[in-house]
Amino acid sequence: MSLSRRVLLMTVIAAAAMPAWAVQYEGQEFVDTLKLGGSALALNGTGKRQVAIYPLYLAALYLPQKASAPDAIYAQEGPKRLEMRIVIPLVKDVSTQEFVKAINKGVSRNCTEAERAALEARVKQFNASISDVGRVKKGDLLTIDYLPAQGGTVLAVNGKVWGKPVEGHDFYTAFLKVFIGDHNSDARLRAGLLGQPG
Repeated sequence: MSLSRRVLLMTVIAAAAMPAWAVQYEGQEFVDTLKLGGSALALNGTGKRQVAIYPLYLAALYLPQKASAPDAIYAQEGPKRLEMRIVIPLVKDVSTQEFVKAINKGVSRNCTEAERAALEARVKQFNASISDVGRVKKGDLLTIDYLPAQGGTVLAVNGKVWGKPVEGHDFYTAFLKVFIGDHNSDARLRAGLLGQPG
């Protein structure tokens, strides 16, 4: 084998062994790409949810294709992931009822009356799973994945799945609207997840 071929082969092997690139945000690393449900997803953006002056969680949105417009994100088929890392600094833990309230408010603000009626039972199902978690603390990792091959939206905390999958692409779209819809509760978090300047 020629020297040039050996160099090329070693370069390919080294590249294959390298981990995915990581994005630094608020002192933490988020992988640039990941595999989910047999698909490759790209990091669309990261953001921080603050209550008053205190951060509650860091979030990252992974999609089949990067997009800066919410409608383009909702329209994408296939797996998606919203990752939430709890970073609360001054309290031991926080009740997951805070997430239930945020979801109810976000769905109410961003969905039509007809959409809310169609989603009502599934929102209750998802909120029941979150409620069962009870409390989350600093360092906990929540993933909310859309996995159509596994039945829909799957909630996991530190790798443990809670509840059954919630059916329907429309449900995951409504869930994402809580964070990136026009009537969200945190404009900086929305901009970050959309990959836009804060």
